[in-house]
Amino acid sequence: MANRDDLVAACNRLLEPERFRDYTVNGLQVAGSEHVTRVMSGVTACQALLDEAVAWQADLVLVHHGYFWKNEPVTITGIKRRRLATLLAHDINLLAYHLPLDAHAELGNNAELGRRLGFAVTGCADGELGEGLLWLGEPRAGLSPAGLAREIAASLGREPWLIEAPKGGEIRRVAWCSGGAQDMIAAAREAGADAFISGEIAERTTHLAREMGIHYLAAGHHATERYGVQALGEWLARGFTIEHRFVDIDNPA
Repeated sequence: MANRDDLVAACNRLLEPERFRDYTVNGLQVAGSEHVTRVMSGVTACQALLDEAVAWQADLVLVHHGYFWKNEPVTITGIKRRRLATLLAHDINLLAYHLPLDAHAELGNNAELGRRLGFAVTGCADGELGEGLLWLGEPRAGLSPAGLAREIAASLGREPWLIEAPKGGEIRRVAWCSGGAQDMIAAAREAGADAFISGEIAERTTHLAREMGIHYLAAGHHATERYGVQALGEWLARGFTIEHRFVDIDNPA
Protein backbone atom coordinates (compact mmCIF):
# COMPACT_ATOMS: atom_id res chain seq x y z
CA MET A 1 0.00 0.00 0.00
CA ALA A 2 1.18 3.52 -0.79
CA ASN A 3 0.06 7.02 0.03
CA ARG A 4 -1.68 8.76 -2.88
CA ASP A 5 0.07 12.08 -2.33
CA ASP A 6 3.45 10.35 -2.35
CA LEU A 7 2.63 8.71 -5.70
CA VAL A 8 1.49 12.00 -7.19
CA ALA A 9 4.54 13.85 -5.88
CA ALA A 10 6.85 11.22 -7.36
CA CYS A 11 5.19 11.52 -10.79
CA ASN A 12 5.37 15.31 -10.65
CA ARG A 13 9.06 15.22 -9.82
CA LEU A 14 9.70 12.80 -12.65
CA LEU A 15 7.63 14.49 -15.37
CA GLU A 16 7.92 18.15 -14.29
CA PRO A 17 4.53 19.24 -15.66
CA GLU A 18 5.17 22.87 -14.71
CA ARG A 19 7.59 23.12 -17.66
CA PHE A 20 4.83 22.59 -20.22
CA ARG A 21 2.15 24.88 -21.63
CA ASP A 22 -0.56 22.28 -22.00
CA TYR A 23 -4.23 22.13 -23.00
CA THR A 24 -5.30 20.38 -19.82
CA VAL A 25 -4.49 19.88 -16.13
CA ASN A 26 -1.53 17.58 -15.49
CA GLY A 27 -1.42 15.65 -12.24
CA LEU A 28 -4.21 14.67 -9.87
CA GLN A 29 -7.49 15.54 -11.56
CA VAL A 30 -9.93 13.74 -9.25
CA ALA A 31 -9.13 12.88 -5.63
CA GLY A 32 -10.17 9.53 -4.21
CA SER A 33 -8.75 7.26 -1.55
CA GLU A 34 -5.60 8.43 0.24
CA HIS A 35 -4.39 4.82 0.29
CA VAL A 36 -3.44 3.17 -2.99
CA THR A 37 -2.92 -0.55 -3.48
CA ARG A 38 -3.89 -0.98 -7.12
CA VAL A 39 -3.13 1.33 -10.06
CA MET A 40 -4.84 0.76 -13.40
CA SER A 41 -3.39 2.54 -16.42
CA GLY A 42 -4.86 3.22 -19.84
CA VAL A 43 -4.60 5.71 -22.66
CA THR A 44 -7.88 7.55 -22.08
CA ALA A 45 -10.14 7.88 -19.02
CA CYS A 46 -13.19 6.65 -20.92
CA GLN A 47 -16.11 4.92 -19.23
CA ALA A 48 -14.92 1.48 -20.36
CA LEU A 49 -11.59 1.98 -18.57
CA LEU A 50 -13.34 3.25 -15.44
CA ASP A 51 -15.61 0.18 -15.44
CA GLU A 52 -12.52 -2.04 -15.62
CA ALA A 53 -11.03 -0.12 -12.70
CA VAL A 54 -14.16 -0.62 -10.62
CA ALA A 55 -14.22 -4.35 -11.41
CA TRP A 56 -10.55 -4.71 -10.42
CA GLN A 57 -11.06 -2.54 -7.32
CA ALA A 58 -8.37 -0.09 -8.38
CA ASP A 59 -7.63 2.86 -6.12
CA LEU A 60 -6.06 5.01 -8.84
CA VAL A 61 -6.50 5.33 -12.59
CA LEU A 62 -3.45 6.62 -14.50
CA VAL A 63 -4.00 7.95 -18.02
CA HIS A 64 -2.54 10.06 -20.82
CA HIS A 65 -5.89 11.61 -21.78
CA GLY A 66 -7.80 12.79 -18.74
CA TYR A 67 -10.43 15.50 -18.36
CA PHE A 68 -10.76 19.31 -18.15
CA TRP A 69 -9.45 20.24 -21.59
CA LYS A 70 -9.08 23.84 -22.68
CA ASN A 71 -12.27 25.32 -24.18
CA GLU A 72 -14.44 22.31 -23.32
CA PRO A 73 -17.80 23.00 -21.57
CA VAL A 74 -17.40 23.38 -17.81
CA THR A 75 -20.82 21.96 -16.94
CA ILE A 76 -20.87 18.55 -15.24
CA THR A 77 -23.52 16.85 -17.36
CA GLY A 78 -23.94 13.84 -19.64
CA ILE A 79 -20.85 11.73 -20.24
CA LYS A 80 -18.66 13.87 -17.99
CA ARG A 81 -21.12 13.51 -15.10
CA ARG A 82 -21.28 9.71 -15.51
CA ARG A 83 -17.51 9.39 -15.59
CA LEU A 84 -16.95 11.60 -12.56
CA ALA A 85 -19.79 9.88 -10.70
CA THR A 86 -18.07 6.52 -11.25
CA LEU A 87 -14.80 7.78 -9.84
CA LEU A 88 -16.38 9.48 -6.84
CA ALA A 89 -18.74 6.63 -6.00
CA HIS A 90 -15.84 4.20 -5.80
CA ASP A 91 -13.31 6.57 -4.23
CA ILE A 92 -10.94 6.21 -7.22
CA ASN A 93 -8.22 8.77 -7.94
CA LEU A 94 -7.64 10.00 -11.49
CA LEU A 95 -4.06 10.93 -12.36
CA ALA A 96 -3.36 12.25 -15.88
CA TYR A 97 -0.28 13.48 -17.75
CA HIS A 98 -0.50 14.77 -21.31
CA LEU A 99 2.46 16.63 -22.90
CA PRO A 100 4.84 15.79 -20.03
CA LEU A 101 4.27 12.10 -20.79
CA ASP A 102 4.80 12.61 -24.52
CA ALA A 103 8.13 14.31 -23.95
CA HIS A 104 9.83 12.40 -21.11
CA ALA A 105 13.27 11.20 -22.22
CA GLU A 106 12.99 7.70 -20.72
CA LEU A 107 9.35 6.81 -20.11
CA GLY A 108 7.53 9.08 -22.55
CA ASN A 109 5.40 8.10 -25.54
CA ASN A 110 8.02 9.27 -28.02
CA ALA A 111 10.86 7.55 -26.18
CA GLU A 112 8.89 4.29 -26.05
CA LEU A 113 7.77 4.55 -29.68
CA GLY A 114 11.32 5.11 -30.90
CA ARG A 115 12.55 2.22 -28.77
CA ARG A 116 9.93 -0.18 -30.12
CA LEU A 117 10.70 0.80 -33.70
CA GLY A 118 14.43 0.39 -33.16
CA PHE A 119 15.46 3.96 -33.98
CA ALA A 120 18.80 5.36 -32.86
CA VAL A 121 17.71 8.64 -31.26
CA THR A 122 19.75 11.66 -32.35
CA GLY A 123 17.83 14.45 -30.63
CA CYS A 124 14.76 16.68 -30.75
CA ALA A 125 13.90 19.27 -33.36
CA ASP A 126 12.12 21.50 -30.86
CA GLY A 127 14.13 21.30 -27.65
CA GLU A 128 16.26 19.01 -25.53
CA LEU A 129 15.40 15.37 -25.00
CA GLY A 130 12.78 15.26 -22.30
CA GLU A 131 11.45 18.69 -23.26
CA GLY A 132 10.76 18.61 -26.99
CA LEU A 133 7.95 16.75 -28.72
CA LEU A 134 9.43 16.22 -32.20
CA TRP A 135 12.02 13.45 -31.96
CA LEU A 136 14.70 12.65 -34.52
CA GLY A 137 16.55 9.44 -35.17
CA GLU A 138 18.02 6.95 -37.60
CA PRO A 139 16.33 3.73 -38.67
CA ARG A 140 18.24 0.62 -39.64
CA ALA A 141 20.14 0.90 -42.90
CA GLY A 142 18.42 0.30 -46.22
CA LEU A 143 14.87 0.86 -45.00
CA SER A 144 12.32 1.83 -47.66
CA PRO A 145 8.99 3.60 -46.96
CA ALA A 146 7.12 0.34 -47.44
CA GLY A 147 9.63 -1.42 -45.20
CA LEU A 148 9.12 1.15 -42.47
CA ALA A 149 5.35 0.73 -42.77
CA ARG A 150 5.75 -3.05 -42.34
CA GLU A 151 7.91 -2.57 -39.25
CA ILE A 152 5.36 -0.19 -37.71
CA ALA A 153 2.57 -2.69 -38.40
CA ALA A 154 4.55 -5.50 -36.80
CA SER A 155 5.46 -3.44 -33.73
CA LEU A 156 2.16 -1.66 -33.08
CA GLY A 157 -0.24 -4.31 -34.34
CA ARG A 158 -1.96 -2.13 -36.93
CA GLU A 159 -1.32 -1.06 -40.51
CA PRO A 160 -0.25 2.59 -40.82
CA TRP A 161 -1.43 4.96 -43.54
CA LEU A 162 1.56 5.54 -45.82
CA ILE A 163 1.87 8.62 -48.01
CA GLU A 164 5.01 8.23 -50.12
CA ALA A 165 6.99 11.20 -51.35
CA PRO A 166 7.16 11.26 -55.16
CA LYS A 167 10.89 10.54 -55.39
CA GLY A 168 10.86 7.69 -52.88
CA GLY A 169 14.27 6.48 -51.83
CA GLU A 170 15.94 5.04 -48.77
CA ILE A 171 15.05 6.53 -45.38
CA ARG A 172 18.16 7.75 -43.58
CA ARG A 173 16.58 10.08 -41.05
CA VAL A 174 13.18 9.84 -39.41
CA ALA A 175 11.15 12.19 -37.20
CA TRP A 176 8.24 11.20 -35.00
CA CYS A 177 5.71 12.60 -32.55
CA SER A 178 2.94 10.45 -31.11
CA GLY A 179 -0.76 11.30 -31.21
CA GLY A 180 -2.32 14.10 -33.24
CA ALA A 181 0.86 15.80 -34.40
CA GLN A 182 0.45 15.54 -38.17
CA ASP A 183 0.91 19.31 -38.52
CA MET A 184 4.49 18.98 -37.31
CA ILE A 185 5.32 17.62 -40.76
CA ALA A 186 6.84 20.93 -41.91
CA ALA A 187 9.13 21.06 -38.87
CA ALA A 188 10.10 17.44 -39.50
CA ARG A 189 11.10 18.23 -43.07
CA GLU A 190 13.00 21.34 -42.00
CA ALA A 191 14.92 19.16 -39.56
CA GLY A 192 16.08 17.01 -42.47
CA ALA A 193 13.82 13.99 -41.97
CA ASP A 194 13.06 11.74 -44.94
CA ALA A 195 10.02 10.30 -43.13
CA PHE A 196 7.69 11.52 -40.38
CA ILE A 197 5.57 9.30 -38.14
CA SER A 198 2.63 10.48 -36.07
CA GLY A 199 -0.74 9.15 -35.06
CA GLU A 200 -3.31 10.89 -37.23
CA ILE A 201 -3.69 12.13 -40.79
CA ALA A 202 -5.67 15.13 -42.05
CA GLU A 203 -6.78 15.86 -45.60
CA ARG A 204 -4.04 18.47 -45.93
CA THR A 205 -1.33 16.09 -44.75
CA THR A 206 -1.29 14.14 -48.00
CA HIS A 207 -0.65 17.23 -50.09
CA LEU A 208 1.97 18.60 -47.71
CA ALA A 209 3.90 15.33 -47.67
CA ARG A 210 3.93 15.06 -51.45
CA GLU A 211 4.87 18.68 -52.05
CA MET A 212 7.57 18.74 -49.35
CA GLY A 213 9.04 15.45 -50.47
CA ILE A 214 8.71 13.64 -47.14
CA HIS A 215 7.15 10.24 -46.49
CA TYR A 216 4.33 10.36 -43.95
CA LEU A 217 3.06 7.46 -41.86
CA ALA A 218 -0.05 7.78 -39.70
CA ALA A 219 0.29 4.95 -37.20
CA GLY A 220 -2.76 5.71 -35.03
CA HIS A 221 -3.29 8.21 -32.23
CA HIS A 222 -4.17 5.48 -29.74
CA ALA A 223 -1.61 3.00 -31.05
CA THR A 224 1.30 5.44 -30.74
CA GLU A 225 0.34 6.50 -27.21
CA ARG A 226 -0.16 3.16 -25.48
CA TYR A 227 3.36 2.79 -24.18
CA GLY A 228 4.25 5.84 -22.12
CA VAL A 229 1.49 5.33 -19.59
CA GLN A 230 2.41 1.65 -19.29
CA ALA A 231 6.03 2.57 -18.62
CA LEU A 232 4.97 5.12 -16.00
CA GLY A 233 2.71 2.61 -14.28
CA GLU A 234 5.50 0.02 -14.20
CA TRP A 235 7.87 2.67 -12.83
CA LEU A 236 5.43 3.35 -9.99
CA ALA A 237 5.11 -0.37 -9.27
CA ARG A 238 8.89 -0.66 -8.94
CA GLY A 239 9.10 2.27 -6.54
CA PHE A 240 6.04 1.67 -4.37
CA THR A 241 4.23 -1.26 -2.84
CA ILE A 242 1.39 -1.35 -5.36
CA GLU A 243 -0.02 -3.54 -8.13
CA HIS A 244 -0.17 -2.14 -11.65
CA ARG A 245 -2.30 -3.29 -14.56
CA PHE A 246 -2.54 -1.75 -18.02
CA VAL A 247 -5.84 -2.12 -19.85
CA ASP A 248 -5.91 -1.45 -23.60
CA ILE A 249 -9.39 -0.26 -24.54
CA ASP A 250 -9.53 -0.89 -28.29
CA ASN A 251 -9.59 2.27 -30.40
CA PRO A 252 -8.97 2.22 -34.19
CA ALA A 253 -8.24 5.97 -34.34
